Amino acid sequence: MRARRHCTPVNGVMLLDKPAGLTSNQALQTVKRLLNACKAGHSGSLDPIATGLLPLFFGEATKLTQFLINADKRYWTVFRLGVCTTTYDSEGEVTATRPVSITRRDVERALTRFYGEIMQIPPMYSAIKHQGEALYKLARAGVEIERKPRPVTIHEIRLVNLEKDLLTLEIACSKGTYVRSLAHDLGEALGCGAHVMQLRRLAIGHVDIEKAVSLDRLQAQASPAECAQWLEPVDSVLHELPDVHLTSLAAHYLKQGQSVSAQHGIKPGWVRLYEGDTQFLGMGEVQDDGRVAPRRLLVLSENP
Repeated sequence: MRARRHCTPVNGVMLLDKPAGLTSNQALQTVKRLLNACKAGHSGSLDPIATGLLPLFFGEATKLTQFLINADKRYWTVFRLGVCTTTYDSEGEVTATRPVSITRRDVERALTRFYGEIMQIPPMYSAIKHQGEALYKLARAGVEIERKPRPVTIHEIRLVNLEKDLLTLEIACSKGTYVRSLAHDLGEALGCGAHVMQLRRLAIGHVDIEKAVSLDRLQAQASPAECAQWLEPVDSVLHELPDVHLTSLAAHYLKQGQSVSAQHGIKPGWVRLYEGDTQFLGMGEVQDDGRVAPRRLLVLSENP
């Protein structure tokens, strides 16, 4: 019987620059092994063909993944015009090819349809569940399910380059937006079809790809302790949310599960909680009466 490997209690967030060819979970499990971490999760999946920012959460930080999942995203992407596929990206089977005779003006005119709040139909090849079954599993079995359009918001969609049948865009969008569906819909609007050839996530909220570390660089480290040097503090990715600083007495009652008074002027909603100036406690929610209730409190220890 194999001896069970002892893991290390690691707390923190690692900003990974995910390489192409791996699922988000494969990338997560690889880094988890490199850190010898006990508990891990990620925030916001990337398709295997996609690269870029993938925040990985370890230990107590896994309680906070939802706060980045709900954040806006920014992408750089290349659409190939004139070719439609089953998955709306380059991994799928080709379903149609059409001639491409598109100008920048044609693209810019078509893009105006995709600004602001739009209704988007998710692709069949997605992790959305239908009666408990992931759509992509049904799609692989040859089953097509009618999907209801969902509201998403395109904050910005900028034409970077158009060269022959390759269209490069930069897109800022809300959670739940499928860039693959956007490629398909834009291709139909242009009359030639399109699919995603390359996709790179540049940012989630205020968290930027420039702070991310590559998987190759992590794998070059000699030990879990050296890998752990790339961990960010648990609260480092949550700066979009307001912070509430409590006295030691108020923090004591908060840790017992009680609501406590917050500083004046904080609107109801999620907040970062601190004891004193710097000790991060977790997440709370300011109530209508101005008191803050504990919601996601962390038990943090020093990393090895």
